[in-house]
Amino acid sequence: MPETITAPAIDLDRLARLTTISLSKGAHEPDGQMCAMEAVAYISGEPWSDHPECACPVISDFLRSWNDSLPDNATRDRLLKPLILKLIGTRSPSAVEQARGYLALDWLVRVSTPTWLDLIECCREEGAALRALPEIRDYDSLVAAIEPCRRAEKRAAAAWAAAWDAARDAAGVAAGAAAWVAAGDAAGDALKSTVTALQQSAIDLLERMIALEVAS
Repeated sequence: MPETITAPAIDLDRLARLTTISLSKGAHEPDGQMCAMEAVAYISGEPWSDHPECACPVISDFLRSWNDSLPDNATRDRLLKPLILKLIGTRSPSAVEQARGYLALDWLVRVSTPTWLDLIECCREEGAALRALPEIRDYDSLVAAIEPCRRAEKRAAAAWAAAWDAARDAAGVAAGAAAWVAAGDAAGDALKSTVTALQQSAIDLLERMIALEVAS
């Protein structure tokens, strides 16, 4: 028999209250603070949880991780709040959820990871190799990506260790903590464009994952 999914209702009073609350990191008691997935459960009228029954588990996993990795509540509100209504009702038959999982994995391997590798000159070749992989959409294409991923991991780990040693030595020569603070500020400025681009790419990924519900 085909899998059937019941469409959830939306609590309009709770939806209105959500506009007055900032999304927060982590899981919470029902005391006013909430993460993105708790907000989904809240406005769909479900019991308090960050694993709402009305949302696709694959998308929920992605959102919980992203919610907690963002630097502050304002950034969570800006990026994740516009997605919350769209997540209600995304729980789908298992074939759709599996396809969403491959979409997320493909993005991690062929988009996100190469973008970070591009920032390290000696890792760019590995980044290009990941980008050149066929789209990860099934078990065989996943297996084909394993070895390139392992090579990229080894090269990045070696580059990180070398960079850490060099930075530590330079900071010691340049008189300690002040040099570390300055280096951190400079690195943050340099990474802003990369972070912004990946954030938009992640939103585009989520929109594609949600759209698979329509295609099903």
